[in-house]
Amino acid sequence: MLKRALILHHPASEGAASFAGQIGRELERRGVAAHVSDAWVDVDDAIIAAAGLIVCVGGDGTVLRAASVAMRHGAPILGVNMGRLGFLTDMSPRDLFNLVERIVAEDWRIEERIMVRADLDDPEHGKSTYHGLNDIVISRRSPGRPIYVDLHIDRARVAVYRCDGMIVATPTGSTGYSLSAGGPILAPAEHHLVVTPVSAHLALGRSLVLQPDSEVELRVTSDHGAILSVDGQLDLPINSGISLQVQISEYITRFARFRDPSSFYADLAERLEFQLSSPVGRA
Repeated sequence: MLKRALILHHPASEGAASFAGQIGRELERRGVAAHVSDAWVDVDDAIIAAAGLIVCVGGDGTVLRAASVAMRHGAPILGVNMGRLGFLTDMSPRDLFNLVERIVAEDWRIEERIMVRADLDDPEHGKSTYHGLNDIVISRRSPGRPIYVDLHIDRARVAVYRCDGMIVATPTGSTGYSLSAGGPILAPAEHHLVVTPVSAHLALGRSLVLQPDSEVELRVTSDHGAILSVDGQLDLPINSGISLQVQISEYITRFARFRDPSSFYADLAERLEFQLSSPVGRA
């Protein structure tokens, strides 16, 4: 039985905040201790560690934020979509209330997704490490000014790309920015990263799907610097000459799922059709 739940909501949506409060009250009536918070406010680590479930109310951006919060503790994430059809959210508000008994009973399927890790070695600021559920992206800082990315995979040089950016995506992120840049769609349970150049000015402009244990090195050169982006949540300016090591993270993101895994491709087709006919934004 579920004892404690953390409910995170998108800060800019009054509807999400209100619904998160409703979820909290409903769970507490059933004996579950519920803590409700803005997803972008730092939550006490003890609350995260004690949670048996993290409910995200918003969209894909809220789920990505929750993944960074949950990764060191392993609590499964349940995404509730508010508005647009999200790729990571699993249900509508109505679905949640119809399934509340099963949620309290922890009667769900666990789906594990790999994450991506980036180790940045900056001579000026030292070493730092970042983890993402979707992708690690190196992109140009100035419009009209391409960057040069010297790509190595498993210590072997592949090419120097003159491009707008380079994406290293997980299977989860393969339906995001990587897809819009021409990358392939990977099944969510796969253990492969995919490297996708953005607007590359050379013949080798296709995506590369890597072995699970492969290591990627990106050496960035640009007179105007570049931007390191993690899941679209963090944008960090970096200087020319920086080296970035990227590989599968030691952390995973766990999702609480109620839908059959065989529905992935049908759901994907529906969402892609929706994205083509509607304006898109972060949630």
